[in-house]
Amino acid sequence: MTKLSVNINKIATLRNARGGNVPNLLQVAADIQKFGAHGITIHPRPDERHIRYQDARDLKSVVYTEFNIEGNPQHNFIDLVLECKPTQVTLVPDAIGAITSSAGWDTIQHQAYLTEVIQEFHRNGIRTSIFVDPDLKMIDGAKATGTNRIELYTEAFAHQYGFGNQKAIEPYIKAATLANELQLGINAGHDLSLDNIRFFKSNIPNLLEVSIGHALICESLYLGLDNVVNMYLQKLK
Repeated sequence: MTKLSVNINKIATLRNARGGNVPNLLQVAADIQKFGAHGITIHPRPDERHIRYQDARDLKSVVYTEFNIEGNPQHNFIDLVLECKPTQVTLVPDAIGAITSSAGWDTIQHQAYLTEVIQEFHRNGIRTSIFVDPDLKMIDGAKATGTNRIELYTEAFAHQYGFGNQKAIEPYIKAATLANELQLGINAGHDLSLDNIRFFKSNIPNLLEVSIGHALICESLYLGLDNVVNMYLQKLK
């Protein structure tokens, strides 16, 4: 079964809107795991506009499934990850001030830097994943860094699939096939939803994990968080 890691950034956004502690991020993380999710993902950004660095520290004692911290490996982020020692760190090339992730790494141009960062995380027993577009050159480049996994950036697939274009899956199949040949683990995320997750999962060989936040939280407003988590789990079997 493909594992479901729930990104709780949107819960933090809602909490921060009123300045208090409602909803309680730690309680929501505990509940999501109780509902059956296999992991919790957070993506702190330098301005801490949703997830705060202290949230990462506090969640360490709450997350008993897989803990995945995403972000751009700048100095403060690296220090945070080494302090928290999550199960996995996902390296994302976010620009400062970016609303959301918008591209994967150029693993050729940034290969030396990524290799150095990944080696540091491996020395501390942290699994690594690199956020990449479904570009075969970038998959090859990721392999050269020594990363354990890649995370396929799925916005292009989700956008086209919403218009009924099932052929949008084809670059992802080719990327996953190459990743399997290179013995890279495969994760995926960005704009995956209840509408497209079963199709994506059924076409990607050896998909290990998906990280879903925005769509899952939006769907939960209508259907309930417990119900939606389990709807995803059914589609990921």
